[in-house]
Amino acid sequence: MQFHHHGYVSGEPRVLDAAGTGIGRPEEIPDEVDVLIVGSGPAGMLLAAQMSQFPHVTTRIVERRDGRLVLGQADGIQPRSVETFQAFGFAPQIIAEAYNIAHMNFWSPDPQNPQNIIRTSRTEDYAQHIGEFPHLIVNQARVLDYFAEAALHGPARIRPDYGWEFTGLTVDADGDYPVTVRLRGSADHNAGRERTVRAKYVAGCDGARSLVRDAIGRKHVGSHAQHAWGVMDVLVNTDFPDWRIKCAINSEAGNILHIPREGGYLCRMYIDLGEVPKDDKHRVRETPVEAIIAKANEILHPYTLDVKSVAWHSVYEVGHRVTDKFDDVAAGEEHRTPRVFLTGDACHTHSAKAGQGMNVSMQDGFNLGWKLGLVLSGLSPESLLATYSAERQPVAQQLIDFDREWSSLMARKPEEISDPGELADYYVKTSDFPSGFMTQYTPSMIVGGTEHEALASGFPIGKRFKSAHVVRVSDGNTVHLGHHARADGRWRMYAFADGPAAGEASALTDWANWLAASPESPLARHTPADADIDSVFDVKVVYQQRFEDVELMRVPKIFLPETGPLGLTDWEKVYAILPAEDIFDIRGIARDGAVVVVRPDQYVAHVLPLSATGELAEFFAQSFLTQS
Repeated sequence: MQFHHHGYVSGEPRVLDAAGTGIGRPEEIPDEVDVLIVGSGPAGMLLAAQMSQFPHVTTRIVERRDGRLVLGQADGIQPRSVETFQAFGFAPQIIAEAYNIAHMNFWSPDPQNPQNIIRTSRTEDYAQHIGEFPHLIVNQARVLDYFAEAALHGPARIRPDYGWEFTGLTVDADGDYPVTVRLRGSADHNAGRERTVRAKYVAGCDGARSLVRDAIGRKHVGSHAQHAWGVMDVLVNTDFPDWRIKCAINSEAGNILHIPREGGYLCRMYIDLGEVPKDDKHRVRETPVEAIIAKANEILHPYTLDVKSVAWHSVYEVGHRVTDKFDDVAAGEEHRTPRVFLTGDACHTHSAKAGQGMNVSMQDGFNLGWKLGLVLSGLSPESLLATYSAERQPVAQQLIDFDREWSSLMARKPEEISDPGELADYYVKTSDFPSGFMTQYTPSMIVGGTEHEALASGFPIGKRFKSAHVVRVSDGNTVHLGHHARADGRWRMYAFADGPAAGEASALTDWANWLAASPESPLARHTPADADIDSVFDVKVVYQQRFEDVELMRVPKIFLPETGPLGLTDWEKVYAILPAEDIFDIRGIARDGAVVVVRPDQYVAHVLPLSATGELAEFFAQSFLTQS
């Protein structure tokens, strides 16, 4: 963590100096805003935290509740989400608070006594093997708290405007603020009030029953529910031995997905309530919690639950739907800039048992936020915004397809199971998808082609940047290269050096000199004249030598930039290999060197040779405007 570069800080260093719209931020929502976020769920709060890094953009977030969420429904936090939390600065805190899933056990009917269940398989959780971050369980409300803190501590000082309900919007063909949004007071302190707010862009983060989605004429497409599940967060005494281990339980009486919660005592149980008749008309949702508890005891036989307290419960019917498009641009209007965007449950709904909803929703917000920020900061063209729906809609469809298969496997009856180990095998074999690591964006203005991908085979283009250990040359500390990247809206360029040492003639030296001095360099073309040299592009270097063999004062100056109002040298952009875990070997990086370009949302955008300066310039020219 870096601070003091704007002067000595004696207080909490994560609270950044207010700037732009964060100075004197009005209590009342302005009549005109750049971005209006509707809904303070996971996508909305992440989006607010990201927009808070763009202090000259006016962003407000409205929420119909009268205050913070007290008890959230979602609780599963996949490794990709924890990786995202790291970028927003609160991964260590939430890891310490959460339940860490280390194993998943599987239970099935005892062949010798089928009315009883027995443990049939133990598996390590997939997070133990695919990355450096764990698979967590923590209340959604706490996730929102952390993002709210990040938004409030950012330069723009964004905080939710509670007690305002969205009632409708219209989009005009032109004007500086073409979206007119109607709001109505929904809490005591706003009761009876109505507001009209004009916005440049609106993000609908308002859930499965999204009114923003309805206002732009988008439709949920997919299957209706045919299977019901009861879910409850409970405090119990029990003789079930795996109460503090995640379990998939199949019995003659039905199925349970059992998930321990944070704090050491609370657990969540998803209890199979069976098929829903077509004429049920949602009556199953009225199932009392006592009936859900009784069903859980029936499934767990011969074990029993003595429920002492129910913190929360609900009944839901599994449905799988994806919205037909994630923005307001209709077919035939592709020339038009999108003005309204949909995120999270507003554009994809599914079961909760795969632990995907909150996680995918947050990535929606992450994908959209930096794009809005760069466009509204005058750094990127409006055409960048069309990539949001183009990138996230396929991801949502993949999520629906995965969840449909997982839900079907979970809901099987014993007579439909030919192999008791099938569910455990599926859990392990598909681990990259639920962990959040299978998303791969296709070539576009912000994702390059694969011509040079072999130069860094461990960083597939379009997938998230998979970190690895390196040694920081300035102090000799072993660190994760990717953990230094913050969700600050900047692009990253990681230059992996060719063989010569620092200061010697090399392809890296030539590349660094071009980046620093050429008028064709992205730094020269796309960085505002009055901004720090690394304000748009964060450029780092990794040498093939050990840190003791890298002469820091011989490193090209572009990797030791002087930034901030005091012009202080940034010493944390120069790295060397960790011999025991050489990143060049681990990530398949060519010994002739390579440049790995990473987007602000941590996805690899391009891989190029150090000599391909022209290609690098052309790539950034697609998504950035030339600065005067």
